[in-house]
Amino acid sequence: MKRYIALFLACFMLVVLAAGCSGSPSSSSPNPSAAPTSSPSSASKVIKIGIFEPASGMNGAGGKQETLGIRYANYVKPTVKIGGEEYTVELVEVDNQSDNSKAASAAQQLISAGVSVVLGSYGSGVSIAAGQIFADAKIPAIGASCTNPQVTEGNPYYFRICFLDPFQGTVMANFAYDMGLRKAAVLTEAGDDYSVGLGHYFSEAFKKLGGSVVEAQFQSGETDFSATMASFASAGIDVLFAPSSIESAPLIIKQARAAGITCPIMAGDTWENETIIKNAGDAAYDVYLSAFFDPNDPSAAAREFVEGFTEWLKADNTRLTNNGGSTGVAGVSALGYDVYMVACAAIEAAQSTNGTAIRDALLNLKYSGVTGECASFDENGDAAKDMAYIKTIDLQAGTFKFLQTQTVS
Repeated sequence: MKRYIALFLACFMLVVLAAGCSGSPSSSSPNPSAAPTSSPSSASKVIKIGIFEPASGMNGAGGKQETLGIRYANYVKPTVKIGGEEYTVELVEVDNQSDNSKAASAAQQLISAGVSVVLGSYGSGVSIAAGQIFADAKIPAIGASCTNPQVTEGNPYYFRICFLDPFQGTVMANFAYDMGLRKAAVLTEAGDDYSVGLGHYFSEAFKKLGGSVVEAQFQSGETDFSATMASFASAGIDVLFAPSSIESAPLIIKQARAAGITCPIMAGDTWENETIIKNAGDAAYDVYLSAFFDPNDPSAAAREFVEGFTEWLKADNTRLTNNGGSTGVAGVSALGYDVYMVACAAIEAAQSTNGTAIRDALLNLKYSGVTGECASFDENGDAAKDMAYIKTIDLQAGTFKFLQTQTVS
């Protein structure tokens, strides 16, 4: 009798196990392969856009602000239409760590994830380092604020929507010379494509105007600039131009003032970050920089973006933290918004998720965004930008104040 009971129980267990295997898997299963699957039609209605930005390292603060602009744009426009069907845009983010040596592996992560287009990066060096990888994979990349000419030169898959360093360097040289300044010190970070490139273009333009230049470099990670500042002070300079990372900027400002340098201090777009004002303190007087965007731009598109972005920031403490703890609207956030919208416009123009088709659409795309003409690309894939915003630091308000627009002429 026991033998029959045991046989019955064994058969019963087999039936239960068979039923369990044939049933629907649990959605809480930790095994991705056991998760519920979408139907082929719904699964195909997703297109992935990669975010290639620094969330850490010397450019992490700027990368976070640029990414905030992209995320907000995705919040505003979460879908695109291809072939009459709506596709959800999925953002795939990687941290390139502000490190040229790690840019390749970050780029490969995006390619492995199946992205159709890449946005970024804040920092020209990492963009240059990853450029050929995106080109080999036939995935178009669109830079928001990477200003060095080498980012797009010779790369048919890299585009950008910002102005370039030859333009920005000339603009700042003109601005300094127009102020009556005739002897400039230029301090750059050795090995950093952005810093060295922008410093070079400023120096060349300033000398062509009739000014003189003394130059010095520092190594990545260096924090003691006292000897360099003492040398500049003894040279009797009229202006210090120091294109550098957000991390280095307050150290440069404070140590320049400590060395007795009371003249104007100038830089490029990377200095438009309010953490610099907080960390430099009272030393951040008579500081000027070029920027991509003015939050007080009266145009309807700019007003709508600033109002919406500010409310979106306020709704989440993590967003505020990534914005430096402020509701201030950085130019790179506006560019991040625009670069996402340019990518979506190219996808819809291509009517495809294929990288080459999107690249081909970018070649003929026209798009005007909150930062001006963003997609009217030349033979190098660069947008036609011909104006920069000059800003200064308002110590009392603890923010940046618009002074004027400046062109090369």
